[in-house]
Amino acid sequence: MALSSVFRSGWFSPLLRIVWPAMTDSSPSSRFKSEMPQIPGLTPSSKPPRRNPLLPLILGFTVAGVLILLSSHWLTHPHTAEAVRVEPPAQIEVPPPAPDPSASLPHADEKNPAIAGISDFAQPWSSADFFIKNRLTGENIPATIMRLPGGSAASASAYWAFSRKAPYGSCELEYVSNLEKLRSDYGYQAAKHPLVGNPCSRTLYDPLNTTSLPGNVWVRGGIVQGSDIRPPFGVEIEIQGKQILAIRSE
Repeated sequence: MALSSVFRSGWFSPLLRIVWPAMTDSSPSSRFKSEMPQIPGLTPSSKPPRRNPLLPLILGFTVAGVLILLSSHWLTHPHTAEAVRVEPPAQIEVPPPAPDPSASLPHADEKNPAIAGISDFAQPWSSADFFIKNRLTGENIPATIMRLPGGSAASASAYWAFSRKAPYGSCELEYVSNLEKLRSDYGYQAAKHPLVGNPCSRTLYDPLNTTSLPGNVWVRGGIVQGSDIRPPFGVEIEIQGKQILAIRSE
């Protein structure tokens, strides 16, 4: 049977409808395309989900909000810094200076020459210290006044006042009423009444003795022991009512 006649006959049409789609679908590319192997327990991977472009912005705002919240909480709550304890420096106790005994003594000058009262010398050989201002140099000179035995307490001749500054020396004279000290410290065994001594030269002056100086000047306090040049410088005394005044120093 010729092919044309076959096609013209109607019996070939159903077969053609079945075979022709199969022939048209089986292209060379589909026939030779390798299929993905199937591995038990694993499913073929699907496409990754698309990333949200707003996700970084959302995360940034979230972090910023947390930081702002923490900062506001820290600022609204007062924080007391722990005080650093500073040890105080070691205190060195310095004892106060000893009071100057000379500050309470009378200081005689031209305006106020009073140094004591008559009642302060009720007994012979009683004494008192004072300062008298030198009119030439303005120096306050330490001095001592004593009451001599005999005579009236209201008379200036009953007193002897002298400068404790040694003549032509740097030592300070002292009125020694302790007879034992005169014997032990000065080695003067004949001591029978108080004397004035120079502790540097061990010279002793007797208030009851007078001696003359060049120019026929008589002064009290003759030397009974030692090698000093002259007796102590005297201080002129006056009595005014019940006050004893120191007028000037020699």
